Amino acid sequence: MSQRRAVIAGTGSALPRTRVSNEELARRVDTSDAWITERTGIKFRHIAEPDETTATLAAEACRKALEAADMDAGDIDLIVLATATPDNTFPASATKVQDLLGISGCAAFDVAAVCSGFLYALSVAESMIRAHSANKALVIGSETFSRILDWEDRGTCVLFGDGAGAVVLKAEEGTRGVLATRLHAAGRHGEMLYVDGGPSTTGTVGKLRMKGREVFRHAVVNLAEVMHETLAAAGVAAEDVDWVVPHQANARIIDATVRKLGLPPEKVVMTVDRHANTSAASVPLALDVAVRDGRIGRGDLIVLEAMGGGFTWGAAVVRF
Repeated sequence: MSQRRAVIAGTGSALPRTRVSNEELARRVDTSDAWITERTGIKFRHIAEPDETTATLAAEACRKALEAADMDAGDIDLIVLATATPDNTFPASATKVQDLLGISGCAAFDVAAVCSGFLYALSVAESMIRAHSANKALVIGSETFSRILDWEDRGTCVLFGDGAGAVVLKAEEGTRGVLATRLHAAGRHGEMLYVDGGPSTTGTVGKLRMKGREVFRHAVVNLAEVMHETLAAAGVAAEDVDWVVPHQANARIIDATVRKLGLPPEKVVMTVDRHANTSAASVPLALDVAVRDGRIGRGDLIVLEAMGGGFTWGAAVVRF
């Protein structure tokens, strides 16, 4: 018997105009191209200009995803935007995206789970589609992390970039679509990756702080476990997977996680070298890159995964 599923009908992404290489960054920070590349695999990142915000980048990614899905913005009845860097404390940046796209009346809200945000947003939208609360949704990850970086801290400022990625989900009966999602959190580790400010504590935006070694260790274990868990929930084996689209935090984390899953590196979509860590945007941005260059096609079985501050982490298994 066929099931009502949330099918990815189109993907899109957006990057700020300004691209910054490791060499350019080394002129303002005590670092080097060799140091960054060896530890992270990153070569470039995009940094938003003042007129480029989380909402404007998200809207651009949505327009491309709608075009790929051959849909009009007016077809959308749900917008879920994952971000840790909203344009304002409120209103939700999703409502700004709604306005920029010329949509009126649909539900629109933000989800905050940092780098795992897109997986959380995808799970929420997929659940609403299965429950008949929505039929066509925009699920977005968009970030302007450059606004919250301490540019004197070479251990963190070299890791992140700005960007957005979006998918259009539509309700469809059949075997394609989101097969399973699993989400987790462990607040006891919150001090390992956090921002040292907020409206209710300091009244400021704050800057990103991270204990890199601890984050690396937890990421490899948690991501491997949640991918195994989600594959089991979907009823598929690791060898059935065509592509893994991981959170693009660090090439070494990605390599170690995939090895634990027993998958060859040629099945992994890697964009961290071009975009750095774009937090909630990294998974949909990497997905769009692989769809548009032809690697991921209709019917492929893909695994999406991410871990971020909180800690939060999650995975999704999707028949594209």
